[in-house]
Amino acid sequence: MAQPARKLEPLSTMTGESYKNSQKNNSFFAKLASVKIGVVPLPLYMIIAVVVYFAAVYEILPADMIGGFAVIITMGILLGHLGMKIPVLKDIGGPAILALLVPSILVYFSVINETGLNAVTQLMKSSNFLYLYISILVVGSILGMNRKVLLQGFSKMFVPLILGTLASVGVGVLVGMLFGYSAKHTLFYIVVPIIGGGIGEGILPLSIGYGQVLGAAPETFVGQLIPAAVIGNIAAIICAGLLSRLGQKKPHLTGNGVLVKTKGGDGITESVTINKPVDFPLMGAGLLMACTFFILGGLGHMLLGMPGPVLMIVAAALVKSLKLMPAKMEQGAYHLYKFVSSSLTWPLMVGLGMLYIPLEDVVKTVTPSYVIVCVSVVLSMVTTGYFVGKLMKMYPVDSAIVTGCHSGLGGTGDVAILSASNRMSLMPFAQISTRLGGASTVILAIMLLKLLS
Repeated sequence: MAQPARKLEPLSTMTGESYKNSQKNNSFFAKLASVKIGVVPLPLYMIIAVVVYFAAVYEILPADMIGGFAVIITMGILLGHLGMKIPVLKDIGGPAILALLVPSILVYFSVINETGLNAVTQLMKSSNFLYLYISILVVGSILGMNRKVLLQGFSKMFVPLILGTLASVGVGVLVGMLFGYSAKHTLFYIVVPIIGGGIGEGILPLSIGYGQVLGAAPETFVGQLIPAAVIGNIAAIICAGLLSRLGQKKPHLTGNGVLVKTKGGDGITESVTINKPVDFPLMGAGLLMACTFFILGGLGHMLLGMPGPVLMIVAAALVKSLKLMPAKMEQGAYHLYKFVSSSLTWPLMVGLGMLYIPLEDVVKTVTPSYVIVCVSVVLSMVTTGYFVGKLMKMYPVDSAIVTGCHSGLGGTGDVAILSASNRMSLMPFAQISTRLGGASTVILAIMLLKLLS
């Protein structure tokens, strides 16, 4: 007889549990993949970080642009992301503070080995990545800027800058004397280093000048001058973050990257650049223009003796004002500026923190009273920029930020201060504030020290 057909057995309970577990695992990995560090999914970021870490540990990380970018971008993405998430810190320029200080701390405690440090050094110093970054931002923001805003901004910015400098000197010396420092020591060893234009353009020339006037080796002054510059820069970053927060709460006080109020709108960019789709070959042309303007500044320095970065800004402003650049080229330069400022700011600051923020010198000198004097210098500078800018029909928040750049670490400080306030379009004005203000401070300080010695 034929056997009766067997009924299909239902799936076992175990099989059902396995299916549920599988669904849970898939859901977990989907959620994990949806978490991002910056724009990079977390699992992919972890793989990248592990690869870069072990390449440094086993000393096979290339000591060139490839290795340098791998280190600073990996760290920059993470620190920038954390800085925008941590409560309170995110409102005072957290990404800039973390991107500068954490790498400096890691170098101080020898957490970053020599292989990683060499790769970053090659990128930042040998390949001069900082000046490439600044050139792209200066040229791109100027060529993409509204001509009227550009001309009015440059003509008006010097008043709050000069008055802010005078206020910072007066207040800084007074506060220093209240804490027991002599007026001379406060002026030459605390105030002047803060407003001197950075380490390369300010501290080093000052140390040489002080050495010549006082008959001592220049290197003996470097350690005495750097701490004030570093603390002043951090104070300026925090001020920029707070000013940005003020602008968010009271929009009428800020142009969000525009310095001067104009009738009928105050757009920072021309319609020919901001409304066009990105054209990658034109961005390549924008890179060529940024390099060319920087080289032109170097040629001008050889002929005129003025700082090359300042001449670069002047040349770009003249080209924009006289409408000498084709609109397509302006578009390429502007879009390159947008790409670089949005993608490479935090990584750049990681490199700056590793190489240009000497935590050891700061730790040796810092006392509560010393910090208060440094902060008073910056606060008086920023406050003056705010109120003078308001009186001159400038946007007070943006005027204060630009004026505050005079108390930053040169190009390093400009990047940190403007990124903390999300106003990278102010870079041309910030560079003028830092370069001309710093150079004038160095010259006058050395002359005054000679008179008093």
